[in-house]
Amino acid sequence: MNKVNYQKELDKIIENNTGTKPRLLLHSCCAPCSSYVLEYLSRNFDITVFYFNPNISPKDEYIKRVDEVKRLIKEMPACADVKFIEGRYEPSEFYEAAKGLEDAPEGGERCLKCFELRLNEAAKTAAETGAEYVCTTLTISPLKNAENLNRIGEETAARYGVKWLPSDFKKKNGYKRSIELSNEYNLFRQNYCGCVFSKRTV
Repeated sequence: MNKVNYQKELDKIIENNTGTKPRLLLHSCCAPCSSYVLEYLSRNFDITVFYFNPNISPKDEYIKRVDEVKRLIKEMPACADVKFIEGRYEPSEFYEAAKGLEDAPEGGERCLKCFELRLNEAAKTAAETGAEYVCTTLTISPLKNAENLNRIGEETAARYGVKWLPSDFKKKNGYKRSIELSNEYNLFRQNYCGCVFSKRTV
């Protein structure tokens, strides 16, 4: 089976966009990862950033990260028309999803459950707000498997009747550009993914 080139799939969708920009609900994991994605997609989509990350611990870390996303949207010229929605912060939802997988390796089954939790909520919110597409900034990370994220994204989007926007944002030097933008806007860069289990590996 040929491996899907998600960047090429995204390029095709952008090329076929004509007229008004399609509405996109973009799940954001953090400001550094969002920086390049927003710069890249804002030319072609009407974006609402959705911040839903109940996996982040402790609460002050969550607050730091969500505040940085808000600041980035306010300060980056490419985000002039970008809207923002903050989802609920209920860490118990993450712990329920991760139950029995506390000792799973980083990047394994626990992370897949976490992705499903967050992308399901993003797809649900996309449907509720009338967005045509839903997507996540998570594929920019060299530590995240784009194939897994796109598969889960497609499944959750189909559940709510919205289109999944395929992506592998680390392509086209996306990750490198995110580091440049993080430095330019002096963004807070965390040294672990977000949950208590990922922090153990730091």
